[in-house]
Amino acid sequence: MVDLLDELSTMWDGFLMAVPAILAAIIVLIIGYLVAWVAGKIVKKVVQKAGLERFFNQTATGRAFLSSGLYASNLASMLVMAFVMIFFIILAIQVLDMSGIFGDYLTRLANYLPKLFVGVLVLIVGAFFADFLSSFIGRIVRPMFPEGKQNIAEMLKNLLFIGLIAFVVLLALNLMLLTGALVYTLVLGFVIIGVGILLTDALIKSVADEHPDFKEVAGYAKFVLYSIFLIIGTGAIFATFPGVTGIIANISWAFALALALMLVPVAFAMTKKMTKQ
Repeated sequence: MVDLLDELSTMWDGFLMAVPAILAAIIVLIIGYLVAWVAGKIVKKVVQKAGLERFFNQTATGRAFLSSGLYASNLASMLVMAFVMIFFIILAIQVLDMSGIFGDYLTRLANYLPKLFVGVLVLIVGAFFADFLSSFIGRIVRPMFPEGKQNIAEMLKNLLFIGLIAFVVLLALNLMLLTGALVYTLVLGFVIIGVGILLTDALIKSVADEHPDFKEVAGYAKFVLYSIFLIIGTGAIFATFPGVTGIIANISWAFALALALMLVPVAFAMTKKMTKQ
């Protein structure tokens, strides 16, 4: 009983000694929030006055942010506020100067927050860079194609955009220490699906424009190609999970058999039409 009272007394003394540091850390966080709020308001006004909002809305990435209700001024304000708050959070953790397991967690948090901020910043800035570069390259290669092949130039621009976005996402995830086989296969799978959709649209449109008779089966062909790339992308996404590859392989064989059976009446109808002609 005496030992328990001694331990409780020691804990209470430790808490009383830590109270000044805790109050100081709270004051630092309050000051940090006020500074971040003022800095965010200033940056928001500057972005609005400089006309960057209009430039932001003209890009594909900007329109994507805009569709979610996020304006350029709000985005810039949020980034500045996050930067200032991270600085003051790290300062507050240093003021606490706690030891033990909880102190170790706080130290790790202080070390990770800058990496998280830089990763998010790279993701946002990289998306705008990918949009700008792919649009610029697209305008350069567009005159190289004849009038009826402009969709090929658009496809190349979109493929470049997808490739750059994949690179930016991987770079940002590496900076945020979110690496591993699961992350890479996830990004790879979505890239395969995105590239497959773009290639399918461009290929089907090009063939249908040159061969009008193909338009009757263009929808079927597009469905087949979409499904193939979807299965391949899904297989890439779940490749790291044991047993999933075999399941997807069986689904692929079943799907191929179903498509072959669906193709029989289409081939019969096209053969009959060609025979009449």
